[in-house]
Amino acid sequence: MIQRNDSTGNEDRYRVLVQAVTDYAIYMLDPSGTVTSWNAGAERFKGYSSGEIIGQHFSRFYTDEDRKNGLPARALEISEREGKFESEGWRIRRDGTRFWAHVVIDPIRDPSGKLTGYAKITRDLTERKKAEDELRKSQEQFQRLVQGVTDYAIYLLDPDGTITSWNSGAEHIKGYSADEIIGQHFSQFYTPEDRERGSPQTALETAAREGRVEREGWRVRKDGTRFWSHVVIDAIRGEDGTLLGFAKITRDITERKKVQESLDQAREALFHSQKMDAIGKLTGGVAHDFNNLLMAVLGSLELLRKRLPDDPQMLRLLDNAVLGAQRGASLTQRMLAFARRQQLDPKPIDLVELIMGMQELLERSLGSRAIIETKFPLSLNQVMADESQIELALLNLCVNARDAMTDGGTILISAREEHINQSHKAGLAPGHYVCLSIADSGQGMDEETLARATEPFFTTKGVGKGTGLGLSMVHGMMEQIGGRLVLKSRKGEGTTAELWLPVAAAASDLAREQIILTEETIDAAPLRILAVDDDALVLLNTAAMLEELGHTVAEAHSAAAALDLLEEQPFDLVITDHAMPKMTGLQLFDAIKDKWPNVPVIIATGYAELPGAREMKILNKPFTEHELASAIASFSSAV
Repeated sequence: MIQRNDSTGNEDRYRVLVQAVTDYAIYMLDPSGTVTSWNAGAERFKGYSSGEIIGQHFSRFYTDEDRKNGLPARALEISEREGKFESEGWRIRRDGTRFWAHVVIDPIRDPSGKLTGYAKITRDLTERKKAEDELRKSQEQFQRLVQGVTDYAIYLLDPDGTITSWNSGAEHIKGYSADEIIGQHFSQFYTPEDRERGSPQTALETAAREGRVEREGWRVRKDGTRFWSHVVIDAIRGEDGTLLGFAKITRDITERKKVQESLDQAREALFHSQKMDAIGKLTGGVAHDFNNLLMAVLGSLELLRKRLPDDPQMLRLLDNAVLGAQRGASLTQRMLAFARRQQLDPKPIDLVELIMGMQELLERSLGSRAIIETKFPLSLNQVMADESQIELALLNLCVNARDAMTDGGTILISAREEHINQSHKAGLAPGHYVCLSIADSGQGMDEETLARATEPFFTTKGVGKGTGLGLSMVHGMMEQIGGRLVLKSRKGEGTTAELWLPVAAAASDLAREQIILTEETIDAAPLRILAVDDDALVLLNTAAMLEELGHTVAEAHSAAAALDLLEEQPFDLVITDHAMPKMTGLQLFDAIKDKWPNVPVIIATGYAELPGAREMKILNKPFTEHELASAIASFSSAV
């Protein structure tokens, strides 16, 4: 039996173990760097068999660059001096290909401490290196992408909200450079109001809890200006679920918000216009029908009064009935004003002179509770409007102002000129305007009341204290002359009513060419008159008035019937309603002038729909017998 000592047995076992390792190249070098042993892993990594490599210098595994730089010798020197050398770098296989190696070189010494060689362990990390390179390249590309984005602010926050990265888009939108902002808390972008409400912290808590939060709101730039932002905050977590921080993306959508607001305003203006137009048509239709009824009532009462005995009690009752009908007629005029269908007589007006002339009337009407103050520029252009309607509108607005100031106060009447270049927020067309303002210090109106203030019959006054037609009348009158009524009010802060009136030079084309009849009483010879109206009650009443005045009357219930009668017999005068089905009074006027040019025509109407291109006689409904006689008398000299 051959006896072997324990040292020899251990060496044999280590040698077998090292030779069996294939994932690591393990080999020995002598003190000069010559290879003295070679395991299977070294053969697999580097491609040399032990017979080919043992006795060769280990520097052949290094690249030409590393050999020129003396890296192999330096590695051995560091290993000997420091007890270990460790590094990573490119190494060369037998076939000339490269691989990324992790290298450890340990010095080997005998019991006396003398250097006997080196143990060298090499691991092939090419795949890991490739993965790391790909990851680094991807990260660099992503970083370039993030930095290249200028329309979005993209940055990272730590779990406390401190900024840890900053892209060029963030600098572009918010005004801070990376050096200025990294390390600061992101809450400084929020408005003071949002910070007081705790909005920044709430956003992070929501993102941490739900994974994501998306919001819009005002944010603040470095220069203090505000912009409307769309913000997304995403929570970033590690593989174990630990919160690492937040990714925050902010976009400046101020322009989009402005466009949306403009669109909403236009949509709201269209809706309001359509609503008011619908209400106006309804109101105008009701007022027209009611006008015809009042025409019949007033005319009949007037004729009846002439036939009643001289009984004071009966006459008092009759006068009371007439007064009630006249009040009804006043209401219909206001309704027609809202519907923009009352007859106006626009002409150049000096507003300052008009208001100064009304001051005594206003003071008497308002009483001692309200003090009137005026404020006008030294020079003010004339406006194009109906003087009586402006006076009525001013009186209405001042009475409303007084009623709004329960404890009394001051009403300021002022005026200013303004040139509108583009579409005005109140819907004014471009042009030159005078703004007449009536401001009070009263209770003011909330948004809901303000939105409905110009609707007919809407009032906040008690029962019997207002018809709800004052503001609607002013609204309609202003629309009709090409101006606007603008109401500004806040609850508890008073109300300002603005009348935007076109200056006379810019609105001269609105002047009416119709001849408005006066109430001069002129005796007229008996005439053959054709009365035309589709309303039987009004036609009966008109015919009765004409007969009472001594004229011979023929009745027609339509324009077509009137033309037939004109074919059959001659007439000295035609009095026709305007709003009739199939053929209007204006169309009848044209037909008569075309075939019977010498027959005069009076159009009786409560509407303001008649264009000013033709010269025509207009008799406003409801009319009295006296007004009818005055209209007819204007033709007597021509018949």
